[in-house]
Amino acid sequence: MRVRQLTAAAAVLLLVAGLGGCSDSPAPARTPEPVPASADPTTTTGDVRPADRDAVEDGGVLRWAVDRVPATLNVYQPAATADSALLAHALYPSLFRLDEHGRPVPDPDYLAGAVSTPPGQEPQVVTYRLNPKAVWSDGTPLSVADFTAQRTALAGLDRAYEGGHPAGYDAIDVIAEGADPHEIRVTFRRPYAEWRSLFGPLYPAAETATAASFNQALVGGAHLTAGPYTVSQYNDEGGRVTVGRNPLWWGDRPKIDRIDFLATPPEQRLDDLDQDGLDIAPLTAAVDQAVSVAPSGSPSAPSGSPTAAAAPPAAAPETAALALKRADALPNVTVHRAAAPSLTQLTVNAARGPLSDPALRLALGQAVDRRRIADAALSPLGLAPAPLGSHLFAGDQEGYRDNSGAVGPADAAGLFDGAGWKRPAGGGTRAKDGTELALRLLVPAGSATAKRTADALTENLAEQGVAVQTVTASTDTFVKEHLAAGDFDLALFSWPASPGSASEQRPTYAKPRPNADGTVNPGTNYGRSGTEEIDRLFDRASTELDPAARLDMLQEADVRIWQLGHSVPLYQRPELVGVRTGVAGVGAYGFGWPRFQDVGWSS
Repeated sequence: MRVRQLTAAAAVLLLVAGLGGCSDSPAPARTPEPVPASADPTTTTGDVRPADRDAVEDGGVLRWAVDRVPATLNVYQPAATADSALLAHALYPSLFRLDEHGRPVPDPDYLAGAVSTPPGQEPQVVTYRLNPKAVWSDGTPLSVADFTAQRTALAGLDRAYEGGHPAGYDAIDVIAEGADPHEIRVTFRRPYAEWRSLFGPLYPAAETATAASFNQALVGGAHLTAGPYTVSQYNDEGGRVTVGRNPLWWGDRPKIDRIDFLATPPEQRLDDLDQDGLDIAPLTAAVDQAVSVAPSGSPSAPSGSPTAAAAPPAAAPETAALALKRADALPNVTVHRAAAPSLTQLTVNAARGPLSDPALRLALGQAVDRRRIADAALSPLGLAPAPLGSHLFAGDQEGYRDNSGAVGPADAAGLFDGAGWKRPAGGGTRAKDGTELALRLLVPAGSATAKRTADALTENLAEQGVAVQTVTASTDTFVKEHLAAGDFDLALFSWPASPGSASEQRPTYAKPRPNADGTVNPGTNYGRSGTEEIDRLFDRASTELDPAARLDMLQEADVRIWQLGHSVPLYQRPELVGVRTGVAGVGAYGFGWPRFQDVGWSS
């Protein structure tokens, strides 16, 4: 499955509007991303040049831009980033892959089959049939020991393990060998509907069996791997990770001899593509955060200047448009565009001021013209905008349904009036008991798309009599000092879409609980509104093994979230990826990730 299970502390590194490297690829955690940019949710996520293996040459080198050399390849460690996840897909097994609609399908390179006991039969037992050819880089077959050690490391039962605790591992009771060493039987202490998300990636027992081994940074080429490639160079100071063909690989022979993953700042990527220094470069941040468009061969932004060091420079929409125009005009480069599996929403703080009134939150939600905002945010990127109608599903994801009508007829003015917020004769800002309806909108600093979105929203709500003041915050402060502290009225950011995962989505909407001192602990529910009913729907969905019944529960949860006025879904973020002419199997992946053995130069 997609790697989205990093700890919150690690994923904060991904929040900056300057996502680069493979950070423009799917984010590896359900952690807020203040990067509001998206694509048409009625289209498919992926925009990848197909790789016809017969037409791909054997040999050659590819140069792939990443943010930095990862501090670890273990995606479950706090230091992991999306670059860690990208490299892990080339080096480690994932039992399931996601198709273009977010559906998990077995990867036959690792998994010959997998079956769970039917709904209603307890205990739930999942039987994995491993590909008998699958071996670690020392020739040792994948085995029950690897599964058992990973469960121990990630279940959260031993605090000595310094990592995240992805949903599901704590639901496992026993892991045992089945009829032979290639059959793994996993018995759950309670039903777990999202069992396909487990063991992806899977690490060798040598790296996870003890807390000491698990806590070590997983870097360099001395560690066991089991992918189409192995690490041949890991140079942090030189900003390069090189992978080469795995001599023990049992599947389709990788087409490329070598891939160089090069640490390249977003502001440098257009120049490097132009000067034939890169073949693949995520460009979302290069466009969205563009502060100047320098001639080829000169720096795009003085990253060492006092201004850049002190705070993110302003990213004007006009400058972003010039950067995109330049990207599209690069010779022998195609800019791939697709909807990222990341849901941008307007979160409403129910614990602050007048927004504690559910009636006002509903009125505000009805007043937001989602289509108008999506158009302002996305059309300049060359993406067809469409409003998102679900808190839980991306528009191209299996199970998507527009539930926005659950709040009733679109009568924002009537709802404002009913909540007591009247508009003065002749127009102006609504008021109640002598207090004007003036709200502060928190947006990420340095994002041109955020500015376009905020400007459209401010104009939209002003027409409904709501005054909005935009406040920007840097990546370093956005979550800790604002979202977590409740220092906002409205906030604009994105959540990674979790394909049908009730366990991962529940904390975003869980009812805040009181601390021992009486204060409220919202967890990661930054909207600070919730109900016992919504919590129960998520809990039931996470244990419901019947897919249709489970989907019904998630849809009902989404309806209740709409009716609570928790937040307003707006649109999906975009992926923009520059790819050199002739490179096949690469582009904007949406839900998926590269099938590295197919990537190469087409003949």
